[in-house]
Amino acid sequence: MVTSLSCQVDSKIIGASQNMMTPLFGTDGIRGKAGELLTAPLALEIGYWVGKVLQENTLNKGPVIIGQDSRNSSDMLAMAVSSGLAWSGVEVWQIGLCPTPCVAHLTQKSNAIGGIMVSASHNPPEDNGIKFFGSQGKKLTQNLTQAIEAGIRGQLNSLRKESAWGKILNRPLLVQDYQEFLHHSLPKNTDFKGRKIVLDLAWGAAVNIAPAIFKALGAQVVSLHDQADGDQINVNCGSTHLERIQKAVKEHQGDIGFAFDGDADRVILVDAKGRIVDGDHILYCWGQKLQKQNRLPENLIVGTVMANLGFERAWQNLGGQLVRTAVGDQYVQEMMWKTGAMLGGEQSGHILCHHHNISGDGIQTALHLTALLQEEAITLTSWLDGSFQTYPQILSNVRVQDREKRRAWPECEPIQRAINIAQKDLGDSGRILVRASGTEPLIRIMVESSSATDAQHWTDYLVNTVQKYLVPQADG
Repeated sequence: MVTSLSCQVDSKIIGASQNMMTPLFGTDGIRGKAGELLTAPLALEIGYWVGKVLQENTLNKGPVIIGQDSRNSSDMLAMAVSSGLAWSGVEVWQIGLCPTPCVAHLTQKSNAIGGIMVSASHNPPEDNGIKFFGSQGKKLTQNLTQAIEAGIRGQLNSLRKESAWGKILNRPLLVQDYQEFLHHSLPKNTDFKGRKIVLDLAWGAAVNIAPAIFKALGAQVVSLHDQADGDQINVNCGSTHLERIQKAVKEHQGDIGFAFDGDADRVILVDAKGRIVDGDHILYCWGQKLQKQNRLPENLIVGTVMANLGFERAWQNLGGQLVRTAVGDQYVQEMMWKTGAMLGGEQSGHILCHHHNISGDGIQTALHLTALLQEEAITLTSWLDGSFQTYPQILSNVRVQDREKRRAWPECEPIQRAINIAQKDLGDSGRILVRASGTEPLIRIMVESSSATDAQHWTDYLVNTVQKYLVPQADG
């Protein structure tokens, strides 16, 4: 018997026919505008079916751990998901405001059957999302997410035992366990005395943890956007808007700046001169250290198709190899498990090091890079001066609100012709990547070339082509 609420949510919220449905799950869970795609009724259904599917796929009878970021809609969605889980008979541990990797860590270290994070990561305040973890702290497999979505759409039978209600418990002190784990993951006797660190906390999930742990390690800390503010999370700050931290690092004469996103699973660095150090440079820096310690199997790093050619060729010159995956930390993670790689990540600052954790963690990455620089007695500026030169890489986004057009863009022949023309001209000296974002209503265009002029020319050409064929033109 399919629940009546499933039918209501399927028809009114999801709304498409069974043959033409757009999947709910994207690159990283379910994400969209709060109150439109992500409503309380849908979140209730999500919680129920997550509980049902997780219980059916594990012998464990443990809880599901739920954390959230600071968005105004996060309370509503976390409560609705919790109610759905309790409806399915699962006990819920609500831990409140915390980084996404906190949920992954606690799920792995406890007897939990899964974890859920309510966050839209780097997206603006009006968006929200729901991320899912299995009992080992890894992102849910495609088979499980497909089963959950089938249940939400009313395609699975649900036989309820009305006496099997789950409890909802508040367990915010568990976040302290995560903070202690971060500290203990560092080398013994780690000391940041003498370092001035600037943190951009993006009004988000890192506000209570990152400043505290850096101060506890002896660093002098300057914090920006350091309150949990659902109206301002990620707005002109954090890892996707670096102007303020660049200015602050220079004004405060900081040694290094760390800019986190709203849920603190990624970080971008800024050196004392205000120069940006992205995920490619982080992987190169950390990779060099692990390589010297013989802790990098096959000298292998896993990156994505966005990784800069300058990084790849510099790493190859050190005897290393780079394996590329599709954009998305779960694809990096899957390739790391498959190849045995211990280090991987994305240019956007989502870094995974299996020596310390199984999920990307912006705070942990910041701590370990600071410890690395302290151990080597060097500054980020001096390291960057001796590092590799990136190829000019231009990233542009075209907003395409129509989800079907956005998903079907590879079938647009004029766009494919434009890509072929541009790639033929660039030859071996450049790359082109066009893809639909899995988290925002955008077509992302990247052009990379040894010539900045060529990169800009072909970026403009492709942006104009995408706008012409995918974006409705105003009359007149």
